[in-house]
Amino acid sequence: MPKEIERKFLVENDSWKNYAVGKNELKQAYIAKSDDCIIRIRISNDNAWLTLKGKQIGFTRPEFEYQIPVADAEEMLEKFSHDNQILKKRFFLDYKGNEWIVDVFEKDNAGLVVAEIELENENQTFDLPPWVGKDVTMDFKYTNSSLAEYPYNKWKK
Repeated sequence: MPKEIERKFLVENDSWKNYAVGKNELKQAYIAKSDDCIIRIRISNDNAWLTLKGKQIGFTRPEFEYQIPVADAEEMLEKFSHDNQILKKRFFLDYKGNEWIVDVFEKDNAGLVVAEIELENENQTFDLPPWVGKDVTMDFKYTNSSLAEYPYNKWKK
């Protein structure tokens, strides 16, 4: 079964920009959500995906992802989720041999910057970069599906 093993951290400073090696712009939304599964539509540049993610246990959850035509994804975003979309810029970074991702959120989630690393297993060790702060892997308000429903700019600071 395909799975995603991921750790997520808040970004504390801009020093991550020195490690950036690539960038994408993403638009995504969640068209269905239950206790056991979420269904996401994502568009990035000239590609689009339909993703099904299962319930997270520890740092791991099942993930099935399928490339779909961009026109279909755009129509799904418009018809099924026009009011809960997430916009962000995604930067790819190399730090000590590991690929990190930094997401800079926009619109209703502007001001939130999160770093992620995907792992081979939950016990994999890695060096923390100087730009990461608090580990929010298990804080579900930082999941994109939660941010789509309850955006960062509505949180009490």
